[in-house]
Amino acid sequence: MAAAAAALLAFVAVAGALVAQATDPYVFFDWDVSFITASPLGLPQKVIAINKQFPGPVMNLTTNYNVVVNVLNSLDEPLLITWDGIQQRKNCWQDGVLGTTCPIPPGWNWTYNFQVKDQIGSFFYFPPLSLQRAAGGFGGITVNNRAVISVPFDTPDGDITLFIGDWYKKSHTDLRKMLDDGKELGMPDGVLMNGKGPYRYNDSLVPAGIEHETIKVEPGKTYRFRVHNVGISTSLNFRIQNHNLALVETEGSYTMKQNFTNLDIHVGQSYSFLITMDQNASSDYYIVASARFVNESLWTKVTGVAILQYSNSKGKASGPLPDPPNDEYDKTFSMNQARSIRMNVSTGAARPNPQGSFHYGSINVSQVYKLRNEPPVTINGKKRTTLSGISFSPPDTPMRLADLYDKKGVYTLDFPTMPIDGPPVMKTSVINSTYKNFLEIVFQNNDTKVQTYHIDGYAFWVVGMDYGEWTENSRGTYNKWDGVSRCTTQVFPGAWTAVMLSLDSPGFWNVRTENLDTWYLGQETYIRVVDPDGGYNVTEMVAPDNMLYCGLLKDKQKAQKPHGSSSSSSSTAPPNRYWLAVVVSLVAAVFVQ
Repeated sequence: MAAAAAALLAFVAVAGALVAQATDPYVFFDWDVSFITASPLGLPQKVIAINKQFPGPVMNLTTNYNVVVNVLNSLDEPLLITWDGIQQRKNCWQDGVLGTTCPIPPGWNWTYNFQVKDQIGSFFYFPPLSLQRAAGGFGGITVNNRAVISVPFDTPDGDITLFIGDWYKKSHTDLRKMLDDGKELGMPDGVLMNGKGPYRYNDSLVPAGIEHETIKVEPGKTYRFRVHNVGISTSLNFRIQNHNLALVETEGSYTMKQNFTNLDIHVGQSYSFLITMDQNASSDYYIVASARFVNESLWTKVTGVAILQYSNSKGKASGPLPDPPNDEYDKTFSMNQARSIRMNVSTGAARPNPQGSFHYGSINVSQVYKLRNEPPVTINGKKRTTLSGISFSPPDTPMRLADLYDKKGVYTLDFPTMPIDGPPVMKTSVINSTYKNFLEIVFQNNDTKVQTYHIDGYAFWVVGMDYGEWTENSRGTYNKWDGVSRCTTQVFPGAWTAVMLSLDSPGFWNVRTENLDTWYLGQETYIRVVDPDGGYNVTEMVAPDNMLYCGLLKDKQKAQKPHGSSSSSSSTAPPNRYWLAVVVSLVAAVFVQ
């Protein structure tokens, strides 16, 4: 009992210090990640759920919140959770990718602890390992403005999160084996909306008995739709029958408000639309996400359909689905859509100053990297994908952890600034850079499919895109004033996209394609950002006390007794109430003994 009381006193001291010193609120989540059985396309299959929810819960946060997420891995394989678009300010330890964090073993739990510092917007989380996102495990992250920072549009009457994405009836382990065996994944079996299959808009294409998503709305009201493409590899065109999509935000940046009848949303991208319920209620309306840049006659079934239902609706949705873009002979349609999205430089986001007050176009570039992808190649008898001729091999020891403990040989700092001309190689090669450098990165897509690229820990400015091969003369077309700032950008086949980013966060940061098949096969790298003045515990946060160890450091790991699945829940209680509840329960336990 004495030992328990001493532990309690220590815990109370730490908890009290957290509550007393915290200037920003804390929000707590307790997640049990497990398999459940669902039938999104009519066939029972294992999907990854969080607290038995598929998709997982939406994290409703506010700028500068401190976020604590306790994750219990009830899967039968290692797990990580990555927070797509959340800028882990100087804290890559919480990024949830193999370059920085050891996976959570089956039956173990690990607690993420990070702050959504100076951020607003629409993002999502997902499991990044071993094609697990193809089985689910994803959910939304909504970061709201602080009350003192105005939003550049009237407050909507509701906030709706919608996940769209291609889906296979095969399990993620079967899909993984196909890639390991050098096979293509082939055409998906459908497109899900919020984890559900298509509404039966066509009796011959959609079998009976499939559950579909219905979004209920009130006539005359305006709703904010946060739409995330959490799929595997398919670009989708999003549209709502007879309704206008007013784009206002993407991945943390308010955009100039502009109206679309449809918008291409590529894998890993997130957009916010304001949609006004201004139609009559003679019937429900179709919400559609259909495959892009494919043979539409063959890919007809790869269409997600949900229902928008007015409260006074008089009947079911009818008529054909709203038409997708007709750009068979105009390959610039989708690119021109993307080019038209501009940042609203006159408004604030997380801070009062306008988004455009940081004049990225006038900053001298420190380093230039051209990252080129090609169609898959064979390396050492295995089908692989590459960036600049290098297929990334994830190390057994997280690279940031290897640096901390001075473990050599885990990675190399020889990632080329321009694509190599020799035969492709497989290695753990990363981009070497310095704190406060300003990078220009050109993604050159010499494959035949759209790729989307994401950089962890950062938002970057999309300054240009065009068809053909990028050259230094291409800089003459750059937008150096109001290019949108985001974390995931599309690169069209046979085209390039240029981005700029300010390296204001030390650590290791993942650069990857969001297309799961090409990512799994090696199309990624990392940027190593080092403070030349040291800066550990100054410009970079120290390693967390609950660090997991693996690879060359596995002997440092203390065993955790697997404790399997449990009924978990999330809590958004203020820190004083949260800690008080925990302390009271511990006090009770001590005195019961």
